[in-house]
Amino acid sequence: MVARSPLVVSTHELGRRPGAMRTLESTVPAPEDLGTEVIGVPQGSDVELDVRLEAVMDGVLVTGTARVQLHGECVRCLRDIDEDLAVDFSELFYYADRKTSLLQEGDEEAEELPTLNGELLDLEATLRDAVVLALPFQPLCRPDCGGLCPVCGERMDDLEPGHHHEQLDPRWSALGALLEREGETKDGER
Repeated sequence: MVARSPLVVSTHELGRRPGAMRTLESTVPAPEDLGTEVIGVPQGSDVELDVRLEAVMDGVLVTGTARVQLHGECVRCLRDIDEDLAVDFSELFYYADRKTSLLQEGDEEAEELPTLNGELLDLEATLRDAVVLALPFQPLCRPDCGGLCPVCGERMDDLEPGHHHEQLDPRWSALGALLEREGETKDGER
């Protein structure tokens, strides 16, 4: 854990006194890969954090809200999407000795528990989990987006209401080819 990261927070003021509390409001740059391939938080953009740190028996309970600006593209029409997102998160960071005792007691899941590194905790994984899980699976520029025309690729919302393309049913294509050949033959005879 790098202490210079803006998402690393010191819990020194809390000590190990259950009930001790501290609030933190800050704006930090977004870490890399905070999103999916379709939509996410641009790296380095502002992440507004409003966090409460509370000492409990097993560690430090972190609850808060993160506000971010999303950028992506509509999965139907490929327009750019820019939206604000606010997500709540809550995570218990265990004291290292408490996690060790859980492991010794046979709790196999304790290995995956977030742990304090001395008096420091890193919010990056917690922030990533909260933001990525709140992202839309298939982001749309608007709920009734018409998408792209499957033939010409133009945005359906930009086209006239009666937009269509003359298409021959593929089952009749062989007959269409015969008609074309017959027309060429008749033209050649004249």
